[in-house]
Formats: sequence, structure tokens, C-alpha cells
Amino acid sequence: MRCTLGNLARALLLAAPLILLPVANRAQQTRIVLDGTDTGRVFDGLGAASAGASSRLLYDYPEPERSQILNYLFKPDYGAALQHLKVEIGGDVNSTDGSEPSHMRTPADHNSGRGYEWWLMAEAHKRNPNIVLEILPWGAPAWVGATVDGKRTLYTPRMAAYVVDFIRTAKRDYGLDIGYVGPWNEKVYDTAYVKELHRQLQAAHLGTRIVCCDEYPGEGRGQWSIADEMLKDPELAQAISVIGVHYPLVNGHIRTTDAARRTGKPLWSSEDQPNGGGGPFLSRDWAVGGRILAHLYNQNYLEGSLTSTEIWSPITSYYDNLAAPNSGLMYANTPWSGHYDVQGAIWATAHTTQFAQPGWQYLDAASGYLPDGGSYVSLRSTDGKNWSVILETIGAKQPQPVTFRLTGGLATTQVHVWETNGTHTFDHVADVTPANGELAYTFDPDSLYSLTTTTGQGKGTAVPPPAAPFPLPYADDFEQTPIGRAPKYLADQDGAFEVYPCDGRAGRCLEQVITAIPVPWGPLPDPFTLAGDAHWTDYTVSADARFLSDAPAAVIGRIDSSDVFRDGRALWPSGYVLELKPDGAWELFSTRYRQPTISLARGTAKIDRAQWHRLELRFHGNRIEARLDGASLASMHDTTHTHGMFALGAGWNRIQFDNLRVAP
Repeated sequence: MRCTLGNLARALLLAAPLILLPVANRAQQTRIVLDGTDTGRVFDGLGAASAGASSRLLYDYPEPERSQILNYLFKPDYGAALQHLKVEIGGDVNSTDGSEPSHMRTPADHNSGRGYEWWLMAEAHKRNPNIVLEILPWGAPAWVGATVDGKRTLYTPRMAAYVVDFIRTAKRDYGLDIGYVGPWNEKVYDTAYVKELHRQLQAAHLGTRIVCCDEYPGEGRGQWSIADEMLKDPELAQAISVIGVHYPLVNGHIRTTDAARRTGKPLWSSEDQPNGGGGPFLSRDWAVGGRILAHLYNQNYLEGSLTSTEIWSPITSYYDNLAAPNSGLMYANTPWSGHYDVQGAIWATAHTTQFAQPGWQYLDAASGYLPDGGSYVSLRSTDGKNWSVILETIGAKQPQPVTFRLTGGLATTQVHVWETNGTHTFDHVADVTPANGELAYTFDPDSLYSLTTTTGQGKGTAVPPPAAPFPLPYADDFEQTPIGRAPKYLADQDGAFEVYPCDGRAGRCLEQVITAIPVPWGPLPDPFTLAGDAHWTDYTVSADARFLSDAPAAVIGRIDSSDVFRDGRALWPSGYVLELKPDGAWELFSTRYRQPTISLARGTAKIDRAQWHRLELRFHGNRIEARLDGASLASMHDTTHTHGMFALGAGWNRIQFDNLRVAP
């Protein structure tokens, strides 16, 4: 540790009562007046958005590690202590890193046991009964949508009813109250639909309020343009409770419009990242992700008047070769090992959530920027007594002494100081007692602090087991997976692969069950489900397949990328694909994003489509072999893909798979 004024001051504070110097000797200090009668917006809390299949692998974690992760995310006074949780309303369609299952695939279908978002909301609520729950659709089943001017849309009365049903189901089946809902993630808003959704929520006597409109910078008429509409349309203004935008930081600045402020509505960053909306996403350490996030939380209020920030995602629980890796506050995508990583972003978030609760009020006159780099926001409790200051010096190059003056009924009791930087990780470093209504403290550069009159804050102590690679050999006959659920480790990238009774044989099999293409949010590959290790090179992947429709069955290997945004036209991930059709036509081809598909071999085999058939791909060096029912179809040399994961694929129709095997 460097010997600085700040370090010396902390050492003295920990060893003996603070000796305050006369004010005249501190003329160079920054002075901040905390006045309990000051005005400011109401703090609505910090949270995260579980969407885009970002939490897929968390559900598969063993105990006690799964509960430890959930504690670090949601348990008050333990870790991030998230105050909001937004989840995707699943639509069986790719929404970034996979597809999340729908609870209502047809008007007659209803199953709230699918997927993991219901479970995640219940676990979050169990740890924090005051957590604010939100929902937002990315895509939706085909039956709720419509086609307008050649484009598919969710803006229909059926979609509003679908959302209302989701909210009712959350209450009926899980005892959960959904606080907020948005119209459609990062799509241009439709005011008629917003009003229709509001009407149906009211008709159902639901207290869920609308956040609008979750738009990305530069989208449509502009992400803040809904405010202009609200000022002209009283009915629309009544329907919308919160204006929410995604990634408001653009080119280093947050340009909240005057119209947005004049609506009088709370303004939220309803999806954010410490990167201005582009990559790279969060680093796993304090040095990058934590430091930037510490500044962002303060900046969102100081510059944008944003009273809530939600990070996508709460946890990186999806494979690294999918889109936008490392988005989460935590990192946990190896459930077979139980390993997880408590990243610096957890503690950057805790510096606010453990020191201020939703309903507290910002003190605008005591919030601003430090002269030598850094920022601070001050908040008081609902009773006007307790207070906290969240102060960061990320841009500072030297220690900065600050004097705080307390007035307006704020407590002058002992103040507790917590710190995070390259040396400290959410450490309680000092206790300071104000003298004559003032206290002084010297803040080190490149650090994050919380000063508070509250108590009870804490730092989780659970330690994960070491990381381990994906198990090889790997096999799954799906007999241990509950009916209607997805097997462990398989991550659906479109459609839904779930376990059901086998057709034509005893036992349970994996089936792709989505036959009507959903209303998409973004790129729309053919349904496939993947798993494995991105570093695998030489291995064999095989599975039995049974045709239940005219759709082809596919086994895919050496998948070196499955980022759907790299080329939204691609039907399969980047790798080698062996595809078999019910008439026996087969093809082995190589796919690579932004490049033409290359056919390596093709032919027709004599098969009985009513029987099971075994597809197999073998990789050894640059040699690739395709096999069907134990016989070789083709063998050749190719160097396009040297390593990667495996997948099973199908068209938008029913296919069953069984006895999945991967062997070295």
C-alpha cells in the first residue's frame, strides 16, 4: 500500500478517535453541505436484467454453490443486494444468447414450469421480499403477433393479453407481484399498443405499471422521443409511469431531454453497461468493469437525472462463444464445476445498494463532481435522519480532502466509511464522529467510497470450488430430465429442446417442439441447442435422431462461434454440420459467419424415416468424417474449423434425439 494522506488518515482513524483540525487549516478542502431539507429526485434502486438467455446455466448449478451465487446477487447486506430484477417474457426465439421458453405457446397452452426466469424471480424474492420485479418481451409466440406492412410485430391486443396472463400467473403460481412491464425490448414504440396494454392492465385490476419504451440510442425517432408524445397526449402520459431508455451514455455523455424532465415521470436507465452500449462488456476485475461502473452509477443521476440503473445481465451464465460475453455482474458458466467469480462489479453495485434504499431522496445540492476528478451523490432516508454519500475518485490522480457539513435535521451520529479500490474490496475502513456538525476525510484516487450513518452492511464470505473444463467423455440419454424441461448444460439458441416420451422406443428423448416461427426480436437462426468446450479439438459427437416431420436433423461440431449478431442470415453456428433429411438426402458442410456455406460432401442414403438413425461426426486433426448408422458417409481433410463446441439442430418442426454422446 502506498503511504498517502488518505492511508495515513485511515490508519489513525482505526487506531484512535479522529482529531479534527481547525477549519482555517483546511482551506484547500472541498466543502459539501448536506442539508436534510434539500430537494432532489427519489432514488428508485439499482438492478439487473436477466434476459437473452443470460441466466441459462445458473439453473444447472449444484448446491450449495447455486445458493451462494444467488446470495451474492440478491441477499441484502451480503453482495450486490440488487433492488430490481427484470426478466424476459420468454418467446421461444433467440433474444441474444439463446431462446427462453414461452409459458403459453398457443391460446390453449399454459405452463409456468418452463424455463428459469420464474425460478429466478422466486429466489430473488425469497432473499429480498422488497425487490422490485419487472418483465419485458424480446420476442413472442407466433399466435400473439401480426404482420403489418410486411413486418412482424408484437403490438396486438393478443400480446397485451399474453402479458397480462404472465403477470397473473406470477401471482397465482409463485406468489410474485410484478411491479413494471415494458412494451417491446429495443423496438420503436407504438402509442396505440401502450394504451391498449394499459387498458388491459386496468381491466384486470393489476397494479403493474408501464415503463416505456426501452429503446436503444439512435433507434426510430430517438430513445427520448416518447416524452414529446406524452407532453402532447394526456392519455399516453397517464398510461406510462416511467420513461426507461437503454444505454443512455453516448459518446461520454447522457443527453436526457428537457421534455423527459418536464413529464415529471421517473427516468430510468432500464438497461445499461459500463461501456456506453457497445463492447467490450464487463471485465471480471475491479480494474476495468468495477471502476467504470462505479462512475456510471453516479453519472446516470448527476448528468441524466436517472434514478434507477439496471445492468444486463445479473450474471454471465452462458457460454463464452455466444454473443456479448462477460456482460454480468458475476461470472458463472461452468455448472459442472460449481465455480463462480464474484467480480468487481458486485462491489461497485453494493456501494450504492447497501447504503441507500428505494424511496430515499437525492440531495441535489450535495451531489456533484470533485475538483480533482471524481463524483459524489448524497441521499437521505425516508425519515429524513439517516444519510449516505457514494463518492468515487476514479478519474483522480491525487488524494482529495473533503469536509462535510451536516444540517437540516440529518443525523450527526457516527459515520461509517467503506472503500473499494486496488487494495480494498468493499472494506469497512473507518468510523468517524462529526464534531460541531462537520467531518473531514481524505479520499484516495482511483477508489470508491460509501459514507453512511446506517449499519448492517456486510460482505459475503462464500468461496467457490476451482474451475474445471466441460466433462469429456459426456453422455446424456435424457432419462433423468423431468418431462417438459431442458436437459442440463444444453443451451437452446432458437426454438425449444425439451424432454418428452420417445416416439418409437421406450424412455425419454430430447425434442424440438416449436413448429410455428415466433415473432423475432433479432437474428433468426434455425433451432439448435449447444454445449461443450470451446477448446475441444479431436472428438466424436453422435446422437440418435427420429423424424416426426419433414424437418432435417443435424449434428454439429467444432463450433468456434455462435454469435448470431455476426451474421444474422446464418441458419447454423460457425462449425461443421452433418444434416440428414427424412428422404435420406444428407450433406456435410462448413458454415462461417459472413462467408458462403461450403458443401464438403453430399449424397442420399437409403433409410426408413419411421426408424431411429444415428448421426455421427468425427474430428482428428484436419480430418473430418461423417457417419450414419455406423457406416461412413464421407471422409476428407479441411482446416476451416480447428476447435469448438457441439450442437444438435432441427428446423422449425418436430425432431427427437436420444443417446447423445461426445467422446475424445
